[in-house]
Amino acid sequence: MAVTNETRVTEFIFLGLSSNPDLQIIFFVLFLVMYLGTITGNLLIIMTIYVDSQLHSPMYFFLCNLSFIDLSFSTVTVPRALVLFLLLKNTISFRDCMTQLVFLHLIAGAESIHLVLMAYDRYVAICKPLHYTKIMNIRVCVLLVVSSWVGGVIHAFAQSLPIIQLPFCGPNEINHFFCEGLNLYLLACTGTFISEIVNMANSGTLALGCFLVLVISYGYIISTILKIDSAEGRWKAFSTCATHLLVVSLFFGPIVFVYLRPSVTFVVDKPLAVFYTTVTPWLNPIIYTLRNEKARIAMKKLIFIHVKKNIF
Repeated sequence: MAVTNETRVTEFIFLGLSSNPDLQIIFFVLFLVMYLGTITGNLLIIMTIYVDSQLHSPMYFFLCNLSFIDLSFSTVTVPRALVLFLLLKNTISFRDCMTQLVFLHLIAGAESIHLVLMAYDRYVAICKPLHYTKIMNIRVCVLLVVSSWVGGVIHAFAQSLPIIQLPFCGPNEINHFFCEGLNLYLLACTGTFISEIVNMANSGTLALGCFLVLVISYGYIISTILKIDSAEGRWKAFSTCATHLLVVSLFFGPIVFVYLRPSVTFVVDKPLAVFYTTVTPWLNPIIYTLRNEKARIAMKKLIFIHVKKNIF
Protein backbone atom coordinates (compact mmCIF):
# COMPACT_ATOMS: atom_id res chain seq x y z
CA MET A 1 0.00 0.00 0.00
CA ALA A 2 1.45 3.34 -1.05
CA VAL A 3 1.24 5.95 1.69
CA THR A 4 2.85 9.26 2.58
CA ASN A 5 4.71 10.17 5.78
CA GLU A 6 1.32 11.04 7.26
CA THR A 7 0.05 7.54 6.40
CA ARG A 8 -2.33 9.02 3.86
CA VAL A 9 -3.29 6.72 0.99
CA THR A 10 -1.83 7.90 -2.32
CA GLU A 11 -3.29 5.11 -4.45
CA PHE A 12 -6.09 2.57 -4.38
CA ILE A 13 -6.17 -1.07 -5.48
CA PHE A 14 -9.12 -2.41 -7.46
CA LEU A 15 -10.19 -5.95 -6.59
CA GLY A 16 -12.10 -6.07 -9.89
CA LEU A 17 -14.83 -8.50 -10.81
CA SER A 18 -12.84 -11.70 -10.20
CA SER A 19 -9.37 -12.90 -9.26
CA ASN A 20 -9.59 -15.81 -11.72
CA PRO A 21 -7.17 -15.14 -14.66
CA ASP A 22 -9.38 -17.06 -17.11
CA LEU A 23 -12.40 -14.97 -16.18
CA GLN A 24 -10.30 -11.81 -16.51
CA ILE A 25 -9.69 -12.63 -20.19
CA ILE A 26 -13.40 -13.29 -20.74
CA PHE A 27 -14.28 -9.99 -19.06
CA PHE A 28 -11.70 -8.20 -21.22
CA VAL A 29 -13.22 -9.55 -24.44
CA LEU A 30 -16.81 -8.79 -23.36
CA PHE A 31 -15.98 -5.28 -22.17
CA LEU A 32 -13.93 -4.54 -25.30
CA VAL A 33 -16.69 -5.70 -27.65
CA MET A 34 -19.33 -3.67 -25.82
CA TYR A 35 -17.10 -0.59 -25.61
CA LEU A 36 -16.30 -0.69 -29.33
CA GLY A 37 -20.02 -1.14 -30.00
CA THR A 38 -20.79 1.80 -27.72
CA ILE A 39 -18.31 4.06 -29.53
CA THR A 40 -19.44 2.97 -32.99
CA GLY A 41 -23.19 3.09 -32.31
CA ASN A 42 -23.28 6.39 -30.48
CA LEU A 43 -20.88 8.17 -32.85
CA LEU A 44 -22.91 6.88 -35.80
CA ILE A 45 -26.10 8.30 -34.27
CA ILE A 46 -24.43 11.67 -33.62
CA MET A 47 -23.00 11.85 -37.17
CA THR A 48 -26.27 10.77 -38.78
CA ILE A 49 -28.30 13.39 -36.93
CA TYR A 50 -25.72 16.08 -37.72
CA VAL A 51 -25.54 15.25 -41.45
CA ASP A 52 -29.22 14.52 -42.22
CA SER A 53 -31.29 17.73 -42.19
CA GLN A 54 -34.51 15.69 -41.89
CA LEU A 55 -33.40 14.73 -38.37
CA HIS A 56 -32.90 18.33 -37.23
CA SER A 57 -35.80 18.25 -34.78
CA PRO A 58 -35.98 18.50 -30.96
CA MET A 59 -36.40 14.73 -30.48
CA TYR A 60 -33.22 13.93 -32.43
CA PHE A 61 -31.38 16.86 -30.86
CA PHE A 62 -32.04 15.27 -27.45
CA LEU A 63 -31.11 11.84 -28.80
CA CYS A 64 -27.81 13.25 -30.05
CA ASN A 65 -27.00 14.57 -26.57
CA LEU A 66 -28.02 11.25 -25.00
CA SER A 67 -25.58 9.45 -27.31
CA PHE A 68 -22.80 11.81 -26.23
CA ILE A 69 -23.67 11.19 -22.57
CA ASP A 70 -23.67 7.40 -23.04
CA LEU A 71 -20.34 7.57 -24.85
CA SER A 72 -18.88 9.65 -22.01
CA PHE A 73 -20.34 7.41 -19.29
CA SER A 74 -18.75 4.30 -20.73
CA THR A 75 -15.42 6.04 -21.45
CA VAL A 76 -15.01 7.10 -17.82
CA THR A 77 -14.96 3.49 -16.57
CA VAL A 78 -14.38 0.93 -19.34
CA PRO A 79 -10.86 1.80 -20.65
CA ARG A 80 -9.34 1.55 -17.17
CA ALA A 81 -11.30 -1.66 -16.56
CA LEU A 82 -9.81 -3.10 -19.77
CA VAL A 83 -6.32 -2.36 -18.44
CA LEU A 84 -7.28 -4.04 -15.17
CA PHE A 85 -8.56 -7.19 -16.92
CA LEU A 86 -5.73 -7.58 -19.45
CA LEU A 87 -2.58 -6.29 -17.71
CA LEU A 88 -3.76 -6.87 -14.14
CA LYS A 89 -2.70 -3.26 -13.43
CA ASN A 90 -5.12 -2.81 -10.58
CA THR A 91 -3.87 0.43 -9.02
CA ILE A 92 -5.15 3.98 -9.44
CA SER A 93 -3.76 7.15 -7.91
CA PHE A 94 -5.82 9.04 -5.35
CA ARG A 95 -6.21 12.01 -7.72
CA ASP A 96 -7.29 9.84 -10.67
CA CYS A 97 -9.75 7.99 -8.46
CA MET A 98 -11.38 11.20 -7.26
CA THR A 99 -11.45 12.55 -10.83
CA GLN A 100 -13.21 9.41 -12.02
CA LEU A 101 -15.67 9.71 -9.13
CA VAL A 102 -16.52 13.32 -10.03
CA PHE A 103 -17.06 12.58 -13.72
CA LEU A 104 -19.15 9.49 -12.99
CA HIS A 105 -21.56 11.51 -10.86
CA LEU A 106 -21.52 14.41 -13.33
CA ILE A 107 -22.50 12.20 -16.27
CA ALA A 108 -24.98 10.13 -14.23
CA GLY A 109 -26.66 13.32 -13.00
CA ALA A 110 -26.74 14.80 -16.50
CA GLU A 111 -28.27 11.61 -17.94
CA SER A 112 -30.92 11.42 -15.20
CA ILE A 113 -32.06 14.97 -15.93
CA HIS A 114 -31.74 14.53 -19.68
CA LEU A 115 -34.03 11.49 -19.72
CA VAL A 116 -36.63 13.62 -17.92
CA LEU A 117 -36.24 16.34 -20.56
CA MET A 118 -36.79 13.75 -23.28
CA ALA A 119 -40.02 12.75 -21.52
CA TYR A 120 -41.06 16.41 -21.48
CA ASP A 121 -40.40 16.59 -25.22
CA ARG A 122 -42.70 13.60 -25.77
CA TYR A 123 -45.31 15.20 -23.49
CA VAL A 124 -45.37 18.39 -25.56
CA ALA A 125 -45.39 16.45 -28.86
CA ILE A 126 -48.37 14.28 -27.87
CA CYS A 127 -50.35 16.47 -25.49
CA LYS A 128 -49.78 19.85 -27.20
CA PRO A 129 -49.04 18.97 -30.85
CA LEU A 130 -50.31 22.27 -32.28
CA HIS A 131 -47.90 24.25 -30.09
CA TYR A 132 -44.97 21.84 -30.32
CA THR A 133 -42.76 23.84 -32.70
CA LYS A 134 -43.40 27.04 -30.76
CA ILE A 135 -42.69 25.52 -27.32
CA MET A 136 -39.75 23.32 -28.34
CA ASN A 137 -37.83 25.86 -30.40
CA ILE A 138 -34.06 25.65 -30.79
CA ARG A 139 -33.38 28.16 -28.01
CA VAL A 140 -35.48 26.18 -25.52
CA CYS A 141 -33.86 22.88 -26.56
CA VAL A 142 -30.35 24.26 -26.10
CA LEU A 143 -31.25 25.73 -22.70
CA LEU A 144 -32.74 22.40 -21.60
CA VAL A 145 -29.64 20.46 -22.64
CA VAL A 146 -27.36 22.98 -20.91
CA SER A 147 -29.51 22.72 -17.78
CA SER A 148 -29.01 18.94 -17.73
CA TRP A 149 -25.23 19.40 -17.71
CA VAL A 150 -25.40 22.16 -15.09
CA GLY A 151 -27.53 19.85 -12.95
CA GLY A 152 -24.95 17.10 -13.47
CA VAL A 153 -22.14 19.38 -12.29
CA ILE A 154 -24.09 20.35 -9.15
CA HIS A 155 -24.89 16.70 -8.44
CA ALA A 156 -21.25 15.68 -8.99
CA PHE A 157 -19.85 18.16 -6.49
CA ALA A 158 -22.61 17.47 -3.96
CA GLN A 159 -21.80 13.75 -4.12
CA SER A 160 -18.03 13.91 -4.48
CA LEU A 161 -16.86 16.69 -2.16
CA PRO A 162 -17.83 14.83 1.08
CA ILE A 163 -15.75 11.86 -0.14
CA ILE A 164 -12.78 13.88 -1.39
CA GLN A 165 -12.47 15.56 2.00
CA LEU A 166 -12.39 12.25 3.91
CA PRO A 167 -9.06 11.01 5.33
CA PHE A 168 -7.92 7.68 3.85
CA CYS A 169 -5.26 5.99 5.97
CA GLY A 170 -5.69 2.40 4.83
CA PRO A 171 -6.68 -0.21 3.85
CA ASN A 172 -6.78 0.92 0.23
CA GLU A 173 -8.52 -1.97 -1.58
CA ILE A 174 -11.69 -0.99 -3.50
CA ASN A 175 -14.03 -3.94 -3.93
CA HIS A 176 -15.01 -2.82 -7.43
CA PHE A 177 -13.60 -2.13 -10.91
CA PHE A 178 -13.96 1.67 -10.65
CA CYS A 179 -13.98 4.33 -7.94
CA GLU A 180 -17.48 3.98 -6.53
CA GLY A 181 -18.62 6.23 -3.68
CA LEU A 182 -20.20 3.62 -1.43
CA ASN A 183 -17.02 1.51 -1.50
CA LEU A 184 -14.84 4.53 -0.77
CA TYR A 185 -16.83 5.34 2.38
CA LEU A 186 -15.79 1.92 3.73
CA LEU A 187 -12.12 2.84 3.39
CA ALA A 188 -12.22 6.16 5.27
CA CYS A 189 -10.39 6.21 8.59
CA THR A 190 -13.06 8.31 10.28
CA GLY A 191 -16.79 8.16 10.88
CA THR A 192 -18.77 8.61 7.66
CA PHE A 193 -22.35 8.32 8.89
CA ILE A 194 -23.23 11.98 8.24
CA SER A 195 -21.50 11.96 4.84
CA GLU A 196 -23.33 8.79 3.84
CA ILE A 197 -26.66 10.29 4.86
CA VAL A 198 -25.88 13.39 2.76
CA ASN A 199 -24.86 11.13 -0.13
CA MET A 200 -28.07 9.12 0.07
CA ALA A 201 -30.13 12.31 0.41
CA ASN A 202 -28.56 13.82 -2.71
CA SER A 203 -29.02 10.62 -4.73
CA GLY A 204 -32.53 10.16 -3.38
CA THR A 205 -33.55 13.74 -4.17
CA LEU A 206 -32.31 13.49 -7.76
CA ALA A 207 -33.76 10.02 -8.35
CA LEU A 208 -37.09 10.79 -6.67
CA GLY A 209 -37.42 14.16 -8.42
CA CYS A 210 -36.71 12.63 -11.82
CA PHE A 211 -39.05 9.72 -11.11
CA LEU A 212 -41.95 11.99 -10.11
CA VAL A 213 -41.56 14.16 -13.20
CA LEU A 214 -41.41 11.05 -15.40
CA VAL A 215 -44.54 9.60 -13.79
CA ILE A 216 -46.46 12.88 -14.14
CA SER A 217 -45.34 13.34 -17.77
CA TYR A 218 -46.29 9.82 -18.80
CA GLY A 219 -49.53 10.06 -16.84
CA TYR A 220 -50.59 12.93 -19.08
CA ILE A 221 -49.17 11.20 -22.17
CA ILE A 222 -51.05 7.94 -21.58
CA SER A 223 -54.24 9.82 -20.76
CA THR A 224 -53.96 11.73 -24.05
CA ILE A 225 -53.15 8.60 -26.07
CA LEU A 226 -56.21 6.77 -24.71
CA LYS A 227 -58.40 9.62 -25.99
CA ILE A 228 -57.23 9.13 -29.58
CA ASP A 229 -60.05 7.62 -31.64
CA SER A 230 -58.18 5.30 -34.01
CA ALA A 231 -56.19 2.29 -32.86
CA GLU A 232 -53.52 3.12 -35.43
CA GLY A 233 -53.19 6.64 -34.03
CA ARG A 234 -52.91 5.32 -30.48
CA TRP A 235 -50.24 2.81 -31.48
CA LYS A 236 -48.26 5.41 -33.43
CA ALA A 237 -48.31 7.82 -30.47
CA PHE A 238 -47.34 5.13 -27.98
CA SER A 239 -44.52 3.79 -30.18
CA THR A 240 -42.79 7.19 -30.04
CA CYS A 241 -42.61 6.81 -26.24
CA ALA A 242 -41.90 3.08 -25.93
CA THR A 243 -38.21 3.41 -26.80
CA HIS A 244 -37.69 6.17 -24.26
CA LEU A 245 -39.51 4.20 -21.56
CA LEU A 246 -37.26 1.20 -22.20
CA VAL A 247 -34.10 3.35 -21.99
CA VAL A 248 -35.37 4.97 -18.76
CA SER A 249 -35.98 1.54 -17.22
CA LEU A 250 -32.52 0.28 -18.21
CA PHE A 251 -30.84 3.34 -16.70
CA PHE A 252 -32.82 4.02 -13.53
CA GLY A 253 -33.55 0.40 -12.54
CA PRO A 254 -30.00 -0.69 -11.58
CA ILE A 255 -29.04 2.71 -10.13
CA VAL A 256 -32.09 2.87 -7.86
CA PHE A 257 -31.43 -0.69 -6.71
CA VAL A 258 -27.78 0.10 -5.87
CA TYR A 259 -28.10 3.51 -4.24
CA LEU A 260 -31.52 3.62 -2.64
CA ARG A 261 -31.47 0.42 -0.59
CA PRO A 262 -31.18 0.38 3.18
CA SER A 263 -28.33 -2.14 2.94
CA VAL A 264 -25.62 -2.75 0.37
CA THR A 265 -24.39 -6.09 -0.93
CA PHE A 266 -21.32 -5.45 -3.06
CA VAL A 267 -21.33 -8.91 -4.65
CA VAL A 268 -24.70 -8.01 -6.20
CA ASP A 269 -23.72 -4.41 -6.95
CA LYS A 270 -20.84 -5.27 -9.27
CA PRO A 271 -22.98 -6.87 -12.02
CA LEU A 272 -25.47 -4.01 -11.68
CA ALA A 273 -22.62 -1.50 -12.04
CA VAL A 274 -21.46 -3.33 -15.18
CA PHE A 275 -25.00 -2.99 -16.49
CA TYR A 276 -25.41 0.78 -16.08
CA THR A 277 -21.83 1.77 -16.97
CA THR A 278 -21.21 -0.64 -19.85
CA VAL A 279 -24.25 -2.56 -21.07
CA THR A 280 -26.79 0.30 -21.13
CA PRO A 281 -24.61 2.72 -23.17
CA TRP A 282 -24.03 -0.17 -25.60
CA LEU A 283 -27.73 -1.09 -25.82
CA ASN A 284 -29.17 2.42 -26.22
CA PRO A 285 -28.01 2.97 -29.83
CA ILE A 286 -29.29 -0.49 -30.76
CA ILE A 287 -32.69 0.19 -29.15
CA TYR A 288 -33.12 3.56 -30.85
CA THR A 289 -32.01 2.37 -34.30
CA LEU A 290 -34.13 -0.79 -34.18
CA ARG A 291 -37.32 1.04 -33.18
CA ASN A 292 -36.83 4.28 -35.14
CA GLU A 293 -37.28 3.68 -38.85
CA LYS A 294 -36.46 7.26 -39.80
CA ALA A 295 -33.12 7.17 -37.99
CA ARG A 296 -32.38 3.69 -39.36
CA ILE A 297 -32.93 4.79 -42.97
CA ALA A 298 -30.81 7.93 -42.49
CA MET A 299 -28.03 5.84 -40.93
CA LYS A 300 -28.03 3.36 -43.80
CA LYS A 301 -27.87 6.25 -46.27
CA LEU A 302 -24.90 7.76 -44.43
CA ILE A 303 -23.05 4.42 -44.40
CA PHE A 304 -23.83 3.84 -48.10
CA ILE A 305 -22.49 7.27 -49.08
CA HIS A 306 -19.33 6.73 -47.05
CA VAL A 307 -18.70 3.27 -48.54
CA LYS A 308 -19.40 4.57 -52.06
CA LYS A 309 -16.84 7.38 -51.63
CA ASN A 310 -14.18 4.96 -50.42
CA ILE A 311 -14.77 2.51 -53.26
CA PHE A 312 -15.01 4.99 -56.11
